Amino acid sequence: MSWKDTAEPLLVRMPAVQRPDGHVPFKRKLTWTGGVLLLYFFLTNVKLFGLDIDASQQVFGRFSSILASGQGSIMQLGIGPIVTASIVLQLLGGADLLGLNTQDDPRDQILYQGLQKLLVLVMICLTGLPMVFAGGFLPADTAVASSLGIGTTGVQWLIFGQMFVGGVLILFMDEVISKWGVGSGIGLFIVAGVSQRLIGGILTTPFIGNNEGIIYTWYLFITGERGTGPVLAADGLQTVLLQGELLGLFTTVLIFAVVVYAESVRVEIPLSNARVKGARGRFPVKLIYASVLPMILVRALQANIQFLGRILNAQLGSMPSFLGTYANGQPTGGLFYFLAPVQSRGDWMWWLEGTAQPVWQILTRVGIDLFVMIVGGGIFAVFWVETTDMGPEATAKQIHNSGMQIPGFRQNVGVIEKVLERYIPQVTVIGGALVGLLAVMANMLGTIGGVSGTGLLLTVSITYKLYEEIAEEQLMEMHPMMRQMFG
Repeated sequence: MSWKDTAEPLLVRMPAVQRPDGHVPFKRKLTWTGGVLLLYFFLTNVKLFGLDIDASQQVFGRFSSILASGQGSIMQLGIGPIVTASIVLQLLGGADLLGLNTQDDPRDQILYQGLQKLLVLVMICLTGLPMVFAGGFLPADTAVASSLGIGTTGVQWLIFGQMFVGGVLILFMDEVISKWGVGSGIGLFIVAGVSQRLIGGILTTPFIGNNEGIIYTWYLFITGERGTGPVLAADGLQTVLLQGELLGLFTTVLIFAVVVYAESVRVEIPLSNARVKGARGRFPVKLIYASVLPMILVRALQANIQFLGRILNAQLGSMPSFLGTYANGQPTGGLFYFLAPVQSRGDWMWWLEGTAQPVWQILTRVGIDLFVMIVGGGIFAVFWVETTDMGPEATAKQIHNSGMQIPGFRQNVGVIEKVLERYIPQVTVIGGALVGLLAVMANMLGTIGGVSGTGLLLTVSITYKLYEEIAEEQLMEMHPMMRQMFG
């Protein structure tokens, strides 16, 4: 008896959002999407009852926007458990340890979805329990413990219970949007969090900690309140570029432009319909074929490693120096320091910041971050393409089943697959590596609102794809026959 036969009774009974029976009108899709997005914003502002807000620590730091996490709220875990479960499944699927045929076997598709949800619940526990009980990141409010008469441990379990509910809610909110709305729930939550920080970085201060908004900062410079006179005379070009966030503004605009341009770069494979004479089309293989979403997997893996280091440091009090030394909750040396991603200009501009680390350590850390993001971006992009049925084999079947063929070639799945193999694998790796490089460079130069480079890349790419999907939905709404052609 295989593991599938043993686990099937549990996996097929995992709760799921019912799929629509037929076509969902575009306006109704927008309604579902907008409603879930409003619910997400509402939940990020519902604080965990029993939490000592003043003593709590930022768990994910600048990873929060990528993981759509709301610090100290019911959405504390964000999409972290979902992403971590996806990493585990992709690794198991890539090693062919699951034995599931998710392309052709409906039973295996149901088992895969059930297994993913079960893993998400496990990851909610594995991520949430250390936050509350091990690392002291989310301490219980002693006043609440006294008033309820359940002790500190009871309040801690109460906090974890709320986080567990939030993790389950975001799982099903994502599923609602995927089946009834437009785009992906995970993508929309990331865009919502990053956009919030971008607007805060331009206008005001609440979303970006102690940093000032770019408009207010320039007001201080121009009026001379930051020095004894006009900014260029008193503070110099260096201050304008760095403290005035001119470099951050330039980096943000540059990332927008590069991602939009990269999304438009593609190899178009001509297609024709064997049954309908004159019906032609093109299959685009984009430069960023796997999208920017695999970057979430790389950054989530880094976030989990850093989270593990902080827990070990909190529990042991002092780790061996070769593993890591910490100051104010951040690694300053050892293995965890070298594995920590570069998050801002202050992490590598030693000549400006006057950091305590030797220059060789700083450069080694930058080199490791570049290696992890470029190589990891390519590897996870390949995993992403294979597990989302975007690979040459799955795409060839989709093209063949739609009645299309490549002109000049026989109408055969194997022939189409061989043509696609000339482009998809190479473009997938190149696109994943390019996105990784852009993410690190954006972090090193800084962006508006302290948004991470990965978060900015994700926001631009997801928004661009959302625009394309909305345009496609509107086209099919205007011409119902298009729905039948594209399935």
